[in-house]
Amino acid sequence: MEDEEIYANGGDDSSQSRPIISGEQLDVEAYAGLYSGRTKITRLLFIADHCDNPSMQMEALRMAYDEIKKGENTQLFRDVVQKIDGKLGPSYGMDSAWCDTVDRRAEQRKEKLENELNAYRTNLIKESIRMGYNDFGDFYYAHGALGDAFKSYVRTRDYCTTSKHIIHMCMSAILVSIEMGQFTHVTSYVGKAEQTPEALDPIIVSKLRCAAGLAHLESRKYKLAARKFLEVGPELGNSYNEVIAPQDVATYGGLCALASFDRSELKSKVIDNLHFRNFLELVPEIRELIHDFYSSRYASCLDYLGNLKANLLLDIHLHDHVETLYDQIRSKALIQYTHPFVSVDLHMMANAFKTSVSGLEKELEALITDNQIQARIDSHNKILYARHADQRNATFQRVLQTGSEFDRDVRAMLLRANLIKHEYKASRKH
Repeated sequence: MEDEEIYANGGDDSSQSRPIISGEQLDVEAYAGLYSGRTKITRLLFIADHCDNPSMQMEALRMAYDEIKKGENTQLFRDVVQKIDGKLGPSYGMDSAWCDTVDRRAEQRKEKLENELNAYRTNLIKESIRMGYNDFGDFYYAHGALGDAFKSYVRTRDYCTTSKHIIHMCMSAILVSIEMGQFTHVTSYVGKAEQTPEALDPIIVSKLRCAAGLAHLESRKYKLAARKFLEVGPELGNSYNEVIAPQDVATYGGLCALASFDRSELKSKVIDNLHFRNFLELVPEIRELIHDFYSSRYASCLDYLGNLKANLLLDIHLHDHVETLYDQIRSKALIQYTHPFVSVDLHMMANAFKTSVSGLEKELEALITDNQIQARIDSHNKILYARHADQRNATFQRVLQTGSEFDRDVRAMLLRANLIKHEYKASRKH
C-alpha cells in the first residue's frame, strides 16, 4: 500500500477539523431542569458527592434543598442539611418546624389511608382496594420509603380489572425499582407490561424501552442497551423526565452503540435512524463523535470523548460504565484504523490516536493477543504488518487451484462425452 493511504486513514484533515463543542463544566441548573421529582434530587445529590468543584457542589446541594422542601421526605431533608453543614448560611439550615409539621401530617394521612383500606377490604370492592393500595404506594414513595412503596404498588396486582390497571401497576413498580437500583425487578415488570399490548400507547412503549435500556446498561449488556435506546420513539419527549431525559437517550444509546455495534450496524441503526436522529440533535457532541468515528476521524472523535468524560462521570446511571465503554470504543477505533491496510506506520497511527508509539504498541499487542487484529508488529521499524496480506496470497493460490481443477473436470467431461458418442456410433454399425 502507498504511504499516502496510511496517512489518510484517521488523519485529521485540516478541512475537516471543527471546533470541539463541549468541555465546559456541567451547568448544574440546566441539567437539573431536565428532570422532575425524586430523580432530580438524587441526581443533584450524586453530583454533590462526586464532583471535585466546591462551588458546583454547593450549587447542587442548594438546588436539592429547595427541591426537597417542595415534597414530604423529611429524612432526605435531614441528610441534605447535614451535607450542607451550614456552608450556605441560615436560609439553608435545619428547619425543625417544617419537619415536625410534615411528619405529623404524614401520621394523620397514614392513619386515614389504613382506615379507608380496611373498610374497602371488608366490603370486598376490588377497584377501591386497588386504589387504596395505590394511594399507600404514593404515600410511601413521597416519604422515601421505597421498599414499602414497591410492596404496595405490587399488591394492587390482584385487584386490577383492566389492562390499563396492569400497565399502571407495572409503571409504578418500574419507577420505584429504578430508584432502588433493583434492575432485575425493572426487567421483570417491563416484561409484564409488554404482555398487555392492547393497552400500550406509543408513549408507554417508549418509556418501557428506556427502562429496559437502563436495566441492560446496568448489567453491562451494552449491545442490548443500545438496541433499546435506539428503538425509543420521538413521542417520548419530556414525558419520562421523572426517570430519564431525551438527552440521556441520545447519550446512553450513542455510546453503547459505538462500543458494541459493527460498522454496518452503526450506519443502519444509528446514523440512518431517523427517529434517533431527533434525539442526537439534542446532544451535538454525541452526534459529531459518532459521525467522526464512522468517517475514521479518530483524533476528533477522541477529542469529543475526552471533553465529555468529566460530565459523564457525574451521570447517575452512566458513571460506572464510562471507563469500559471508552476502552471498547478506542479498541474498535484501533481495529477499524488498521483494517484496510497491509502495513501501517505506527508513528502516524500514534499521532492519530494522540498517544506515544510505545503506548500504542502495548494497545495493539493486547488486541493481537486477543485475536481482534490479525497482524504482527515490526518493533524495530515501527510498522504493523497485517496478516491478511498472506490471506490475499492464499486466496490467489486457491483461485489458481480451483481453476486448474475446473479445467481438469471440463477435459474429463469432454472426453467422456466423446467416448459415449463414438461408442454409440460403433454400436449402430453392428
